[in-house]
Amino acid sequence: MQIVSSLSPLALEHEGGTAVAMGYFDGIHIGHRAVIEGAVEWAKAHGAAPAVFTFKLPADSKMKGRRLLSTEDKHALIASLGVEYYLCPEFEEIRAMTPEQFVYGIVQDCHAKALFCGENFTFGAKAAGTPELLKELCAPLGVEVVVVPMAQFEEKPVSSTRIRTALEGGDVPAANAMLGMPYAIRFAVQHGAGLGHTLGVPTINQIYPAGFQMPRYGIYITRTRIGDTWYPSATGLGTRPTVNSDETKVTCETFIPDFSGDLYGTDPVVEFYAYLSPSKKFDTLDELKACIDHAARRAKAYFAKA
Repeated sequence: MQIVSSLSPLALEHEGGTAVAMGYFDGIHIGHRAVIEGAVEWAKAHGAAPAVFTFKLPADSKMKGRRLLSTEDKHALIASLGVEYYLCPEFEEIRAMTPEQFVYGIVQDCHAKALFCGENFTFGAKAAGTPELLKELCAPLGVEVVVVPMAQFEEKPVSSTRIRTALEGGDVPAANAMLGMPYAIRFAVQHGAGLGHTLGVPTINQIYPAGFQMPRYGIYITRTRIGDTWYPSATGLGTRPTVNSDETKVTCETFIPDFSGDLYGTDPVVEFYAYLSPSKKFDTLDELKACIDHAARRAKAYFAKA
């Protein structure tokens, strides 16, 4: 997949033009995927190249909510769907464009033959453009517009906001259903206090970067990929109240009972499957160890049934 990070004409390898999926696509959930896959299928049928047009927000932006995916993982997911061109200018490059400037720019720069979007897609300054306006602007240009119906979960439209709310409530199955894949993190393993080793339940310590959506604090059934192997695991997310008095220090610690080795500096994938219990302060370290051991047994039993 070729990544273009500024507004500029695409150098296409053939003359069939492109089919462009447009949107922010922050979670690549089932609704986003329907839009992107629609463009990919249209491109295959019409001898065009599948493309995605999105934009990049500043790290401190609150406009679209907390992040569900890292940039690298977002790129990998979109590439896996068959997209050949990924256009992602800074938001500042497009925020002042009129709807007309936005559409004509995409059609011209992308050599677009078809544009795909969701029912709630907006574009242009102050989000003035709608799917209906998109059709009006594209008709005289001979560009097909396909508006993809919003995906549904439990009879309501799927959205990144709903996924964040599910994660905040610890409803991992709902979040996973709307994502169309397990909610996962892939952050570098960092050195912690070493308490897990002392207790005989060594954990990998991962820190959520600023701006990322966290699930509800508590203990989860997870599985962790190390190399090409998946291991059942138990993950604790929170402030570690038993051994830590600083409520601003949040850690994500995962115990992988069937693995031993040094993972410092690597970035294993940890997928979340079920919420077991909220964080709590134990009276003794033995009680803490028993809780971790119990969660690990639950995780192994969970994946033994899968």
